[in-house]
Formats: sequence, structure tokens, C-alpha cells
Amino acid sequence: MNTYDYSDEEGEIAVKLARRAIEEYIDIKLIVKNSYGGKFVEKRGVFTTLTKNGELRGCIGFPEPVYPLGEAVIRSAIAAAVNDPRFPPVEKNEVDDLIVEVSLLTKPEIVKVNKRNELPSKIEIGKHGLIATRDGYSGLLLPQVAVEENMDSKKFLDAVCWKAGMEPGCWKDEDTRIETFSAEIFYEVEPHGPVFRKMLENGKD
Repeated sequence: MNTYDYSDEEGEIAVKLARRAIEEYIDIKLIVKNSYGGKFVEKRGVFTTLTKNGELRGCIGFPEPVYPLGEAVIRSAIAAAVNDPRFPPVEKNEVDDLIVEVSLLTKPEIVKVNKRNELPSKIEIGKHGLIATRDGYSGLLLPQVAVEENMDSKKFLDAVCWKAGMEPGCWKDEDTRIETFSAEIFYEVEPHGPVFRKMLENGKD
């Protein structure tokens, strides 16, 4: 018996909705509407990640549950395709080369410790994503990043500090807020292909 919050069917719906949102927006600038009920009308956090030929092509989302899930998927998918400042907007001739991945998030929670050097022991590689925030700077890394980059918890904390535009090791500062969240990740095995759940294995301890 699994303890997943989302069924495989719901994950497949999310990925297909993200792809349709991207295709319709890039083709005719149409923003599709969510027509699904259930969890898709509940406010949830979500990120859409796009890859092309094995390389990142865009990744944007909402860590906090500010939109109903269906709307969040649509918004994040379009933003990942055309608004990621690291990349030029996806062009129409690229859409069929994209692999779409959707991460459905739990609400972020602040990690509380008595001493800052205890933080790494609270981070579970393969389960937790991280958010680092301080003085108006903020950065987020999804759980799959630590696994794909073979990071241990200290390197993961350093990496999210760097993502936030701060120095590695900023997590040792009492003024830096560290939050964790979990994600259920669904992805196309190939462009327009079958959708599967991504199972993350624990990396280094």
C-alpha cells in the first residue's frame, strides 16, 4: 500500500496539462483553462521543469500553495517555457523536442534546530527540497537536484545558498531561514511519451 498523495493518473493529468498549456500558448498565445476537479481545484505548490536533449530548458513554479493546482500547473508550465530568465523563450519548432516534468509540492516548513550545525542532519536527500531566504534573497532547489548531482546534505545546503545569490555556507547564519518541502515528480519518458512517477533514491548521507 502506497502513501502517495497523488495517484499515477493524477500525475499523468498534471504532465499532460502542462504540455497542452505550453503548446497552446506558444502556438496561438492561448492560456488553457483547468477542467479537472478533485485535487486540481485545491491550492498546491508546483514546479514545471523542461529539458531538451538532456539539458535543462526551463524551470519555474510556485513553492507556496497560492493557486489551485490546475491553474498552478498551467501558469508554471507557460512560465518555464517563456519566462525563465536563464534561457530564451521556447520556440514553436522546439516544442516536440521537450520533455515535460511536473513536481507536485508539499507546503514548505521551516527547519528548526538548536544549533545551526545540526541543520544537515535534518535534511533527507531524496526526500527534501530546500528554500533559503535572507535579507530579500531567496533560492529554491527541488529534491531531484541533490540526487541528480550526487550531493550530500551539506553540499545541498551550500547549493541552495548559492542559488539564492548568497555565499555557500549561508545556512550557518542564524538570519538565514531554511525551509524543506517534499515533491511527487511525474515526467514524460520522451517528448509526448508515457508519463511515469520519478522515484528518487537516497544519495550520500
